[in-house]
Amino acid sequence: MTIKLARLVYWAASAWLVALPIGALYSLTDINLLARLAQLNLGLPIQWFTVATWQWYGLWAVSVAYLAVGYAGIYFLRRAFRSFASGQWFDTDNSRSLRLFAIFLVAQGFVKPLHHAASSVVLSWNHPPGQGMLSLSAGSHELVLIVSGLVVWVLADLLLAGIRADSENRQFV
Repeated sequence: MTIKLARLVYWAASAWLVALPIGALYSLTDINLLARLAQLNLGLPIQWFTVATWQWYGLWAVSVAYLAVGYAGIYFLRRAFRSFASGQWFDTDNSRSLRLFAIFLVAQGFVKPLHHAASSVVLSWNHPPGQGMLSLSAGSHELVLIVSGLVVWVLADLLLAGIRADSENRQFV
C-alpha cells in the first residue's frame, strides 16, 4: 500500500510539474483570464477599471515568481517519491530531496504575503494619487505551510537516522 501511495504522489507531482508551466503560459496568452481570476480570488478593493494591460502582465510576472517557489519544492518532492515508489527507502538522496522540499515549503509560507503585497501595489498603480494600495495579508494558511515544511524537515532527519541505524546493523551481521 505504501508503494502505491508513493507512486500516486510521484504521478501527481509529475502532473503538477507539467500543468503549472502550461497554465502559466496559457494565462500569459489569455491575460483576460488572469484578470478574471485575480478579481475573483485576490480579494483586493482595487478600482478594476483603472488597471492597464501592462499591470496584468506585471501581476502575471509576480505570480509566476511566487509559483516558482512551490514549483521547485514539488520538483524535489517528486524526486523523493520516485525513489520511494521503487522501494528505495533508506537513501541519503531521499533525505536531501525531502529537506529541499521542506525549505521550499517554508519559503512559500513566507513569500505568500509578499506576493499579495506586490500584487496589490502592481494592480493599484494607476489609482488616483493617494489611493494606491499596499495590502499585507497573512493567515493560518501561511502558518500551515511553514509548520508542514518543518515537519517534513524533521522526517528527513529521521530518515537519515534510519539510514545510520541500518548501516550500523549491517556491520554487526
